[in-house]
Amino acid sequence: MRLLLERDIELAAVRAAVAELAEGRAGAGSERLLVVTGAAGLGKTTMLAAVRRDAEAAGLLVLHSRGGEQEQGSAFSVVRGLLRTLLEESGEEGRRELLGGWYEIVGAALGLDATGGAPDPQGVRDGLDWVVTNLAVSRGPLVLLVDDAHWADAESLTWLAAFASRVAELPVLLVVAYRPDELPDWADAFRGMAGDNGVQPLGLSALTPEAVDALVREMYTQDGGHSTVEDGFSREIWAVTGGNPFETVQLVAEARDRGIAPAEASWGQLRELASENTGHGLIARLRRLGHGAVDLAHAVAVLGIATPMDLATVVASQRPSEAEAAAEKLRAARILTGRRILEFVHPLIATSVYHSIPEETRARLHDRAAWSVLEAGRSPVVAVRHWLEVPPQGDAGRVEQLRAAARLFMQSGAPETAQRCLARAAAEPPPVAERAAVLFELGCSTLLYDPAATAGQLRTALQQPVIPVRLREEISVRLAQSLAHSNSLAEAATTMADEAQRAEDEAVRLKMQVWNFMWCAFDAWEQGSEERSKRLAMLAESLDHAGDRSMAARYILGLRAWDATVRGEPVNVALHYSDLALSGELRWAHPEWGFEVPVLVAMTYMYGDRPERALELFAQGIAEYEEAGWRGAHLAFGHTILGYVHYRTGDLAAAEASARLGLELANRVGEGTPAHWYAVGTLIAVLTARGELDQAEELAGRYEFGAPYSNAVVFPDAQTVRGGLLLTQGRFVDAEAELSEAGARLDGRGMRNPGWCGWERALSAACAGLGDLARARELAADQLDRAERFGTLTAIGVAMRAAAELTVDPEERVAQLEEAVTILERAPAPYERARAVFDLAAALDAVDRDAAPVFRRAAQLAETCSADALALAARARLGG
Repeated sequence: MRLLLERDIELAAVRAAVAELAEGRAGAGSERLLVVTGAAGLGKTTMLAAVRRDAEAAGLLVLHSRGGEQEQGSAFSVVRGLLRTLLEESGEEGRRELLGGWYEIVGAALGLDATGGAPDPQGVRDGLDWVVTNLAVSRGPLVLLVDDAHWADAESLTWLAAFASRVAELPVLLVVAYRPDELPDWADAFRGMAGDNGVQPLGLSALTPEAVDALVREMYTQDGGHSTVEDGFSREIWAVTGGNPFETVQLVAEARDRGIAPAEASWGQLRELASENTGHGLIARLRRLGHGAVDLAHAVAVLGIATPMDLATVVASQRPSEAEAAAEKLRAARILTGRRILEFVHPLIATSVYHSIPEETRARLHDRAAWSVLEAGRSPVVAVRHWLEVPPQGDAGRVEQLRAAARLFMQSGAPETAQRCLARAAAEPPPVAERAAVLFELGCSTLLYDPAATAGQLRTALQQPVIPVRLREEISVRLAQSLAHSNSLAEAATTMADEAQRAEDEAVRLKMQVWNFMWCAFDAWEQGSEERSKRLAMLAESLDHAGDRSMAARYILGLRAWDATVRGEPVNVALHYSDLALSGELRWAHPEWGFEVPVLVAMTYMYGDRPERALELFAQGIAEYEEAGWRGAHLAFGHTILGYVHYRTGDLAAAEASARLGLELANRVGEGTPAHWYAVGTLIAVLTARGELDQAEELAGRYEFGAPYSNAVVFPDAQTVRGGLLLTQGRFVDAEAELSEAGARLDGRGMRNPGWCGWERALSAACAGLGDLARARELAADQLDRAERFGTLTAIGVAMRAAAELTVDPEERVAQLEEAVTILERAPAPYERARAVFDLAAALDAVDRDAAPVFRRAAQLAETCSADALALAARARLGG
């Protein structure tokens, strides 16, 4: 029987795509993504079946999966379906070979017993990209088929939408089918997948009367049936079904089985029969099959796609013989199909049957299904979707299983699904002794994507009547983190200060002090920073003298190093405490201690003219993020700040590459995140240094890089970067306003190190541009004083160059610039050295001294560090 009437164009497209993939052809016209859309019953599944047949006949590796209305809330269920057969057919060694170094990151998402931590969602998606890409290259070409994608889980849809942009470059054909009107509201990325990749969906429409007539005649004449079909009969079939292929086949098959003659006079019987195949009519027909058939159909509807017969038997509370008899009736009635694995003939039937189940009965079946799944040895992640459909009843066992499923979802990189499980566990409610723990876990599950909600949940946790001491400490730390990530840094610091005073154990008190000092350090508007710095210095000194090298102690020592850096204390003080902080393990991907202090320690080495140590630590940290599957905001920060290290140490090409990668990673997480302040600020600074001023300005506009600025301290300081960009545009008034405000804010926080933030240098230039030379010179002189106190060659050399720019006497300017160049020759700052040498050449030229060798030297230095505009300017002064 031909089930693909009037689908010639669509069939030609899919067959061409399969042929191109099989033959290894690719090009501008090649299709690697096919999107089949249409309402229910129009033949999307049949179209995908045709793709599968052609692909398998061509010897291609085919992986297929489908969404299910009842499985939509189970994270990565569609992805697991794609890889399930391969994983089941492989032993442990084969599975590890298939997943490679990503085993611990993606294993849990694929239903394996991976023992890794909790990767972020982007890490899992990157891992799946690698697994499927490796599979396509090593065992492909590969065809991925996903049917009923409108019912796919959020995590699978998000991955598919992102992976679709890569298939054009791989030996992969991705084919998805879905009902456009039934895609969830949150599926915007998937909804735009076709258009974003320049693909026109293959939209299926209803059959014409002529096609229905051909189908009716074929079905009535096969197997020795009637040879004469009246035109009016086919027209009535078309009118009743609206040309829907599935409904047409169902209706004609029923009509044949009941001996309805294919004549115009049969229209009344046809309409009565059609009413039995949809909606209330279908349910009435099901009920006529008897209680046993109804109960089994209800069990399969609740259990979802690909239901094992033995599991359906248990959920239906039937003996095996009863269940088999019921299944036979349902197969004969074209409601169910399959024997060992039962499924509804079409999702439309499944939906009708499921929604016909009385609410109380449905809840009872879901509860029974959940326990039956567990007793069958399945994971809690399979059972949990059923409990999400069951009203709260105060069942402690259910709470335990919901929490277990949430832990597995966190290991799968699906925090939002974990959050749903824990919210349901909290609603059960848990036993009094466990309520704080459940609320704590609930808060932790939302920390990465909804810190404000986390704060509310954790506050509620702290209000519970029973909270073990250790748990209270953990809740408080996470509460402070959520507040900090919600731009409430002062409240985060206060929360930790209160807990430090409450703590009776000295080690716990020290840990709370770590977090208090850290959130204070990141609060851009901190009050009382001078007093806080004194307390931090005293504590660090006492820990140093006591030889305390515990984790908490080394975090305090690292914070002391950073505080000394930004305050502009002698650099040896900062480096001393950084060395102490690294006297033991200081992990960047530590699940308890966070990444902030290790990053600050690495930055201390950069500002302290020890770039090689900073680069080494960043390489280690980024590798640790990747190994842990932290490939979202954490990795964005890592690459961005690495770019800033390259910028500060004069490798501008590497700086731009790292900053662009950091911004790309930040964009994948979502715009408006803290990572964007770091990435955009760094990239603007780098582009400005390279002379790409139009790009820098466009970037600032694209990301609205300006007031209001982040409430958290970021580096480079965003307002200073903005002021510097305005300066390059000759907007001296605006630049002066921004930079004066930045300076007042930073000085108010005691952050006076010009080596950390060069606002004074930029403000001095803005004042000079406005003709206020007195203020410009005052600022330059103050910058030099601060630089000499800090004591790095880079800071001193840069400050000397800035002061020389404002010197009136030409010979004196030459002398000052020669001294600046001499200092910078010994500093790890090639870009600043190139700028100073260029200025020296210009000063020599102004007093009619031979400047050509110095301009040549400036050009060479600028070219070495990729300062393109500076190199061109130097070459231009040489006359070519």
